[in-house]
Amino acid sequence: MDTRQTERTGPLAGVRVVELAGIGPGPFAAMLLADLGADVVRVDRPGGPGLGVDPAKDLTNRNKRSVLLDLKAPGGPAAVLDLVERADVLVEGYRPGVAERLGVGPAECLARNPRLVYGRMTGWGQDGPLAHTAGHDIGYIAVTGALGMIGPDPDGPPAVPANLVGDYAGGSLYLVIGVLAALQHARTHGEGQVVDAAIVDGTAHLTSMIHAMLAAGGWQDRRASNLLDGGCPFYGVYATSDGGHMAVGALEQRFYAEFARLLGLPDADALRGDLARWPELREAVAARFRSRTRAEWTEVFEGTDACVAPVLSLREAPAHPHLAARATFAEHGGLVQPAPAPRFSATPGTLRTGPALPGADTAEVARDWGVPALHPAQDVPPTQESKTA
Repeated sequence: MDTRQTERTGPLAGVRVVELAGIGPGPFAAMLLADLGADVVRVDRPGGPGLGVDPAKDLTNRNKRSVLLDLKAPGGPAAVLDLVERADVLVEGYRPGVAERLGVGPAECLARNPRLVYGRMTGWGQDGPLAHTAGHDIGYIAVTGALGMIGPDPDGPPAVPANLVGDYAGGSLYLVIGVLAALQHARTHGEGQVVDAAIVDGTAHLTSMIHAMLAAGGWQDRRASNLLDGGCPFYGVYATSDGGHMAVGALEQRFYAEFARLLGLPDADALRGDLARWPELREAVAARFRSRTRAEWTEVFEGTDACVAPVLSLREAPAHPHLAARATFAEHGGLVQPAPAPRFSATPGTLRTGPALPGADTAEVARDWGVPALHPAQDVPPTQESKTA
């Protein structure tokens, strides 16, 4: 038994997860489960996913172990089913029907292990007219209405929010929620099931509050025209004199009063209460922010209830005093990365291992999981690039 997997390393310690290697939201969901203490075994394919990402720096594979199996070769599917028999959860992100054709679909897996939670991560879902077509985050959030809400100009194009809204918020997080709910059901009733996590479903679900406001007449179906989408002059982003930016979220009256006082804004209450004067208010706020640097304004608002924060880059964020004090970011193996979240008082998540290199743990997993079909000869040594990374 691998003692690393029996230590109190998170609330999911003892849960076994098989991840069929893919890209994007599936691996991130499996990383979340691993961060929470699950023993995640990633089944990598020979040749990798083809994106050219150095496996030694792929943070979505941290806290996992990897075996190398060719699901199109004789014995490959059988070895996966041997793992499935000993697992609690399987995660896959193939297009609908691919896992079935490979012989590791829900029917085969649940026949082998009736208590298994079979998690499926796709963009369009397992059915529907677009289910079998290719897609990416931007298309999924486009058709759900989420993309159309984002951007500074109601008449210009929407702003692309990286792939955070679709892949990870609407995709990975909903897959993890579904898997954990199904795992609870399996442990209570002894019955496994399939979790169909579609990015379009999750992203649409994320917009529930906006739909409620729309139905109540409190939201215009028009970008940059509402309280929370940049349409409000005291909820938005402003440039500073040095090219930086400050984020303002002074919605409530008491926070707005503090914001206006520190900003040095005249006629603050009159401008706030008159929607017809909001363009005037926006320009007044913008002019004030343009008068100082980001660092200067950060010092002015630091520690106040004005609800103003500097807009930091990815490289700057780990050094923010609050994030540093909470250790929101951590360094492991020379890589600065977000620490596991959320936090638990009794069973904290940890950064136990760096990114799993493809096939590097085959012999260890074969021993720990009792799957002799995972032959050590399938191990793949780290590349020279990985050794020196």
